[in-house]
Amino acid sequence: MPDSQLARSVAALQPRAREELAELVAFRSVADPEQYPPQECRAAAEWVADALRGEGFEDVALLDTPDGTQSVYGYLPGPAGARTVLLYAHYDVQPPLDEAAWLSPPFELTERDGRWYGRGAADCKGGVIMHLTALRALRENGGVPVGVKVIVEGSEEQGTGGLERYAEAHPELLRADAVVVGDAGNFRVGLPTVTATLRGMTLVRVKVDTLAGNLHSGQFGGAAPDALAALIRILDSLREEDGSTRVTGLTSDASWEGLTYPEEDFRSDARVLDGVELIGSGSVADRIWARPAVTVLGIDCPPVVGATPSVQASAGALVSLRVPPGTDAAEATRLLTAHLEQAAPWGAKVAVEQVGQGQPFRADSDSPAYAAMAGAMAEAYEGRQMAIAGQGGSIPLCNTLASLYPEAEILLIGLSEPEAQIHAVNESVSPQELERLSLTEALFLRAYAAG
Repeated sequence: MPDSQLARSVAALQPRAREELAELVAFRSVADPEQYPPQECRAAAEWVADALRGEGFEDVALLDTPDGTQSVYGYLPGPAGARTVLLYAHYDVQPPLDEAAWLSPPFELTERDGRWYGRGAADCKGGVIMHLTALRALRENGGVPVGVKVIVEGSEEQGTGGLERYAEAHPELLRADAVVVGDAGNFRVGLPTVTATLRGMTLVRVKVDTLAGNLHSGQFGGAAPDALAALIRILDSLREEDGSTRVTGLTSDASWEGLTYPEEDFRSDARVLDGVELIGSGSVADRIWARPAVTVLGIDCPPVVGATPSVQASAGALVSLRVPPGTDAAEATRLLTAHLEQAAPWGAKVAVEQVGQGQPFRADSDSPAYAAMAGAMAEAYEGRQMAIAGQGGSIPLCNTLASLYPEAEILLIGLSEPEAQIHAVNESVSPQELERLSLTEALFLRAYAAG
């Protein structure tokens, strides 16, 4: 069957892709019971399981992972002697943040200016739809030429490691010759990209205590140690003067070799305000792909509205540290913890609790699967050659799979290009990218089977 027919099949499947993505986006599947009821995640998992059953998958199951969430698994047998490919995505999403800042409801897929908006549209419910579309197109054009395992995770955004621990306890379940992780993104819309490195991460809660209880700032302020002020001092110690990350003992001067990221493009992608400088030193690619990056994700303290004139007895923060390839995440956690404790002023009591952790990842981009993907991308993108980039984010499962299956070839593609604004308000997906990457995956599976 000519590949032009495969492309026509993918194009004809786009209305169904949009309809199903709308159904999946409608689930408020934030894997945090303190924010959304757990049944939203369970309903999303059931939707994915039903979709796999509808495509003829066998052994479809909702796996209860150690962190209390569920991952969806299914297996589609291939021809005798065929290779097996594992397709990965996740159905859990980030919270919508300020819903009033969304131009359309975050859990209602909305088309606007040629893009589809909704929480998880790109990260990573669109990845689920990409996998389904590719498989459907192949079935319409001679069949799926490889055995396919699908795993759709339920807690990737929380970093709680449920699927990693489950995979380690059931090492044969996800074994495959190649793995396609549908949770990355092109460097730019229309530029086909495979992500070859991922930073790992560690996530900690830090709590500072200085007093037995809050005190009147007029009566005690000036001598009573303020826990919020102590926390600010501690957090500020994590930055050099130029904004570079500073964690005592952690190397932060590595360089990135490969695809460059012009500063003007980064400023535009990141929507940096006029007159505001970028932080750090080295190239942009060095800073976001090859070096550690600390971010204060939230602070527990009184809001401005309703605040009283008090010296604060306690304050807390959630701190994320992105860890580049070549650095052990557990060691980075130890160093970050020690730094936070040692930076406390005035003898303030500091408690650090690890919340999540994931190792960094580096793929072998010279493998046969990468050659097959390069050919597939060039065809789907009408001659544009595949770029290889890094990614500052974390997908902890990648390192687990690489450890469990050292012979497996791992490729990362997906829909989270810069315009998607994942993790922010008004997240969106490009329907053109969804179509082209679905075709890419179908072409890849065909080429990989023949290799």
